[in-house]
Amino acid sequence: MPIIFRMRHTPVLHTTILDLLAPKEGDVVLDVTVGLGGHAQSFLEKIGPQGKLIGIDADEENLQEVKKVLNVAKVQNVTLLHTNFRNLQSLPHLLHLPHFSCHILFADLGVSSPHFDDARRGFSFRFDGPLDCRFDRSKGETGAELLMQANEQELLRIFKDYGELRGAKKLVYGILESRSAHPIATTQDLRRLTEAAFGWRAKSVLPQVFQALRIAVNDELGALKILLTEGPKLLKKGGRMGIMSFHSLEDRMVKQSFRELATPLKHPVTGAPISNPPFHLLTPHPITATLSEIEKNPRARSAKFRAIARVS
Repeated sequence: MPIIFRMRHTPVLHTTILDLLAPKEGDVVLDVTVGLGGHAQSFLEKIGPQGKLIGIDADEENLQEVKKVLNVAKVQNVTLLHTNFRNLQSLPHLLHLPHFSCHILFADLGVSSPHFDDARRGFSFRFDGPLDCRFDRSKGETGAELLMQANEQELLRIFKDYGELRGAKKLVYGILESRSAHPIATTQDLRRLTEAAFGWRAKSVLPQVFQALRIAVNDELGALKILLTEGPKLLKKGGRMGIMSFHSLEDRMVKQSFRELATPLKHPVTGAPISNPPFHLLTPHPITATLSEIEKNPRARSAKFRAIARVS
């Protein structure tokens, strides 16, 4: 009897990702950002009952939803784990295996829509709610706590580096002055400070401000660095690793890491290749959404997908 999946929206770059990563019957797939299961569902359909899907996510609420989407109670080849992909080295232990390898490793670095749409999560300036910003609400410092405790230099680094924000100094001074008199506790507190610092420009920079705080709270770039280091080690020969990013900081890291893995070792004097690289690029240039896909899903506008394969 075939497994009947719940209906779901088509995820970003859905067809492209399936074509490039090419999951097939019996494959082992590791989805390190299983989210609401959009991509995972497609992988599971391709690998069939003889394959194995391991899905991990830092957000326990996502995992509870994806259990329903994938009908986990009725399938035997899905394992879901509540952890962050920064913990990839611990994966064999979590799976109770002496070692682990996979045919496909996939990561979607975008933020799930419910995170932006739920005022309690604090990811969006559109709603009034607690300034939380954590993917995993069971641990760690909230956005509000970070803004109340970080020193001037740390705040400047967050908004300049993670938000690529011009004029960050004025916002930081506003935060420091405000917090000395009143707690910065909600999304609207941060919005008002941004509007005071940037005036008519605030509307255009608010996404950068909230992005920067979210990246800092979740140490997203630190986690990505670990993924780029440990992820390729988990691939079987011929295995594929694909990462979809949504802002330039992430894409730059993925681009540089994948190119290094696919570059042959060269002689220090002659510059001639002296060994073949262990990986090759499946995407010499990032894959982006078509105009028709952007029309259907505006979130796809900033998506960039890159992939490598271990040489078989």
